[in-house]
Amino acid sequence: MADKPDILPAILKMKCPNCRKGDMYLQKSIFPLKKMMDMPGRCAVCGQKMEIEVGFYYGTGYVSYALAVGVAIFNAVWFGLLVGFSWKDNSIWWYMGITILMMILLQPFLMRYSRVLYLYLFVKYGSSPYRDPDSPS
Repeated sequence: MADKPDILPAILKMKCPNCRKGDMYLQKSIFPLKKMMDMPGRCAVCGQKMEIEVGFYYGTGYVSYALAVGVAIFNAVWFGLLVGFSWKDNSIWWYMGITILMMILLQPFLMRYSRVLYLYLFVKYGSSPYRDPDSPS
């Protein structure tokens, strides 16, 4: 496994956790929003199933929640350092407004990355031998 691709670039590029080469989503862009979560049944490179079992991705809600909390904490740190929090000048409400706006704008990315991270938790690199995606199994 001398040519094992690094995990962080593979996650950021949303690649298959088994081979780290195939794309996890049919479209690279989040647009159109209606098709942003469309995934192939199997990886085009190694044949890894993208949905391991029925309802597998229900657990991504927890991962998405953790990512959203991370974004809120990140916002609190930079806002607290640059502006500060105070009830007198309503800066707390500005922080909440900025955070809510960021959550709305980042939601498609949070949803996609939560699926990527969740699948990476359960599928390790090279755990499934090569399977021809066209062969029935």
